[in-house]
Amino acid sequence: MRKTTSMILLAAMLLPALSACGGEKTQERSLTVFAAASLTETLTELKTVYEKDHPGVTITCSFDSSGTLLTQIQEGAVCDLFLSAAPRQMDTLDEQGSLSEGSRVDLLENQVVLCVPEGSPKGIESFDDLAQALKGGDVLLAMGNSDVPVGQYTQRILAYYGLNEEELAAAQCVTYGTNVKEVTTQISEGSVDCGVVYCTDAFSAGLTVADRATAEMCGQVIYPAAVLKQSKNQEAAQAFLDYLTTGAAMEVFEKAGFSPAG
Repeated sequence: MRKTTSMILLAAMLLPALSACGGEKTQERSLTVFAAASLTETLTELKTVYEKDHPGVTITCSFDSSGTLLTQIQEGAVCDLFLSAAPRQMDTLDEQGSLSEGSRVDLLENQVVLCVPEGSPKGIESFDDLAQALKGGDVLLAMGNSDVPVGQYTQRILAYYGLNEEELAAAQCVTYGTNVKEVTTQISEGSVDCGVVYCTDAFSAGLTVADRATAEMCGQVIYPAAVLKQSKNQEAAQAFLDYLTTGAAMEVFEKAGFSPAG
């Protein structure tokens, strides 16, 4: 009887210790990632793979225009890792001292493309064709808002051709989207004659690419990424960012049309 009682007491003493050890092995980590809308498909795939290979890590992704995400971060939204579709938004956070020191990296490069709906009768096959049609007021172009990176790249293209965006908008030759996915949808639905998006979004939506913008027209399309200083899980966030730079992750990005920044 005494032996049985002693064994029960010993088990009761060891149980908390065993539970604590088990807790350390399966420590839960929750990460919140803010990412440009154009990363929706690839990052969703990669985070699923990462969670499977790292039990206990849960990643929640929030996708929108980089400008909207920047505003949310500045207003105090919880975010551990930020992936922007342009350097401008990341530069703002960097200047404000909001990035974890040494974490910023130029992760990816994309391309800006001109897409047309299936069976479009306008005959727009290049940016040159688009410029001529806009000058004649005979086309409806979908583009991103001015706070959206793809919209900013489109503004540079319009300026390259000497076109005035305000005049085009007043002439109802332009319609806008709050992020690149909205612009992509307008093209897919045929509610516009053409639109400017990223090649990765054109690929995922099965759109017809009429032309690709050169660096001379709109500059390089660089996607920077960085861990935020406010993060309570900086080590885990950095580990996920490091994973996104690996060859295995780059294969997923490249299949969608991205290329490593460099």
